[in-house]
Amino acid sequence: MSEIGQSIHSAVAAVQSGGLVVYPTEGVYGIGCDYRNQTTVMKLLRLKQRSVKQGLVLVASHIEQVLPLIQPTDRLHLARALKTWPGHTTWVFPSTTLTPDWITGDYTSVAVRVSKHPTIKFLCDELGHCLVSTSANLSGQTTPYNCLDIQSIWGNQVDYYLDLPLGDANQPSTIKLASDGHQLR
Repeated sequence: MSEIGQSIHSAVAAVQSGGLVVYPTEGVYGIGCDYRNQTTVMKLLRLKQRSVKQGLVLVASHIEQVLPLIQPTDRLHLARALKTWPGHTTWVFPSTTLTPDWITGDYTSVAVRVSKHPTIKFLCDELGHCLVSTSANLSGQTTPYNCLDIQSIWGNQVDYYLDLPLGDANQPSTIKLASDGHQLR
């Protein structure tokens, strides 16, 4: 079985070597990887039984990690997001050519969040870039609230299970359109 542990450095090493990591977010455990690694992203989608067409959320520790990937059409759109960041709100922006199509799916947009969760901040700071952030469950299923239950789903198919505390939210992040603030989830 892959290791369940509390070492952020082990999680960083797993991501850097092209692996999948389960990690705590503000509300649920997420599963992620380096968004630039198509092979690993496709493995994640197969594990979750999720279509690449749906697109994926990216999480960051700082706005500078998402700026190259988004293309706000109005500065008010970015201002709308900045009022909630760092935080538990994901915003959908038009994507740039630097955003891989295995992240955007069938869309010309990308969903991004600048997190205040200390584990995510440390992971993304150490990596120096965004991380894929999708709930650590099979598509359409409830997300388990502990790493042992998540490990029972995927076992060795995940490289590291980072067993640190969840944030204080009781659900996944809210997702809103940056263009008008419309809530999608």
